[in-house]
Amino acid sequence: MEWDNLAVLPVSTFDAWWTQQVDSKTRNMVRKAQKKGITLREVPFDEAFVHGVWEIYNECSIRQGKPFPHYGKGIETVYQEEATFLDQSIFIGAFFENRLVGFIKLVTEESHTQAGLMNIVSLIQHRDKAPTNALIAQAVRFCAERGIPYLVYSNFSYGKKQRDSLSDFKRNNGFQQVDLPRYYVPLSRAGSLAFRFGLHRKLADHVPEPVIAKARGLRNAWYNRKLQSARQSF
Repeated sequence: MEWDNLAVLPVSTFDAWWTQQVDSKTRNMVRKAQKKGITLREVPFDEAFVHGVWEIYNECSIRQGKPFPHYGKGIETVYQEEATFLDQSIFIGAFFENRLVGFIKLVTEESHTQAGLMNIVSLIQHRDKAPTNALIAQAVRFCAERGIPYLVYSNFSYGKKQRDSLSDFKRNNGFQQVDLPRYYVPLSRAGSLAFRFGLHRKLADHVPEPVIAKARGLRNAWYNRKLQSARQSF
């Protein structure tokens, strides 16, 4: 057994989240989105929505200092990937002047005790309008109106990774780290040997965090320089 974790936001009412679980900075970002003209609504999974997602994915090849895995995908691939769990999915779009500038895909379970935030991406060119903050607020409102007590946003922390902008974003929006046990069971003699040598862990887990942090910084600088050069040549 080893400890894993999730980023979990307990939801009761939207007002409770707004007044007790987030600070004034987060509230100001949500207000900013409204003042800048961002509107939010649930959207159907149709051709127009998929095309909007495709445009968001193909805006920039680098996000958060590393290659964006969805960049360069065709519309058909985007359709197939976003079409998973459709009977349990809710799509919320952020719009500016009737153009999709960000979206969330929420996946609920049958018991409606939690909603998983599977995708949340916004156009970088509209970052000044805080569409991502507005999308989180709308997701909280969605859960509160339907009596869903937990909103889950993947992991809160990853391995030995120190605090970064994503974990700070989750914390600022009221998400908490919930530790959960993860069990590994060897099915063969080879599996037992693999556990003994720690081969079930990622390679990065065997490297000291200061070394990984230094390598991460170098990687980010490399990709940011590469992106800047591409923009200048364009």
